[in-house]
Amino acid sequence: MAKTTPIEFIRQVQAETKKVVWPSRKETVMTGVMVMIMTTILAIFFFGIDKMFDGIVKLLLSLATKG
Repeated sequence: MAKTTPIEFIRQVQAETKKVVWPSRKETVMTGVMVMIMTTILAIFFFGIDKMFDGIVKLLLSLATKG
């Protein structure tokens, strides 16, 4: 494998960086909003699941202590 000089490496990095397509401000904001919405939905979902399991465990423990 041929060795690349530091100068050649920097040129290659610059050439690759020019090929990058950066998102627009609008795309970045929309993506951020979607992340926040999905995070909120998942938080509510897992909160509900946690409460459901909490109720089941408390019911089972109350049945176990009565007997």
